[in-house]
Amino acid sequence: MTGWLEGKRALVVGAGSGIGRAVLDTFRIEGAKVAALERDHEKCETLRRQLPDVPVVDGDATTREANERAVAAAVDGYGGLDTLVNCVGVFDFYRGIGDIDADDLPGAFDEMFRTNVLSHLQSVKAALPRLRDGTGSSIILTESASSFYPGRGGALYVSSKFAVRGLVAALAHELAPQIRVNGVAPGGTLGTDLRGLASLGLEGARLDDTADRAQQLAARTPLNVALSGQDHAWSFAFLASDRARGITGETVRPDGGFGLGAPR
Repeated sequence: MTGWLEGKRALVVGAGSGIGRAVLDTFRIEGAKVAALERDHEKCETLRRQLPDVPVVDGDATTREANERAVAAAVDGYGGLDTLVNCVGVFDFYRGIGDIDADDLPGAFDEMFRTNVLSHLQSVKAALPRLRDGTGSSIILTESASSFYPGRGGALYVSSKFAVRGLVAALAHELAPQIRVNGVAPGGTLGTDLRGLASLGLEGARLDDTADRAQQLAARTPLNVALSGQDHAWSFAFLASDRARGITGETVRPDGGFGLGAPR
């Protein structure tokens, strides 16, 4: 523990598993007081059982109502809000435009962009008045290696993550100088619990940690690493800390050097 986030009050949206849960745990280790918003009721119950001092709100992050309740829970519990993190996402399991039936395309588009983009907008909108109340406030949104490169998702997923990257830039410009806005763009991740689009019949699919997944992830990165949510969480912690007070509109890319090309 370094105490980088001592005194910070944070809300993590999508905190029940994967990167979101790792961010919640890491922020607490670093001294932050953290509230959580999570859609899955069982994950909420797990959080309450394991972390009884953490305000946990059940709700759909794509809605105004759930985000406003979560912000209120953080403020009621801690007296204010300094940092918002959104880790909500859904995947298309590499479906290209040629793989999606024309009749399914509008529903798949709506589900993908509602989950991956609107949830971020809703959480920012709900948190904004409270973030403006303080000093040194920050917003951190979850992008993806797919925010920069094709091939790590299908047409809808990649375009939605490019949209989040654009959102980081737009918000950073709009909200400066009072609020810093940055993104984290993880590469392939162990233990994400990232689910598929229900509109394409993929709701039961997840990027599971199969026996050789770590090996597969490591093999495609120059650093030969398979990163976990915990690995990524330190990027969020740095961006939320005052050590990053001069950084806004940027993206940290913990992807093992994926963009440099396959290792030799």
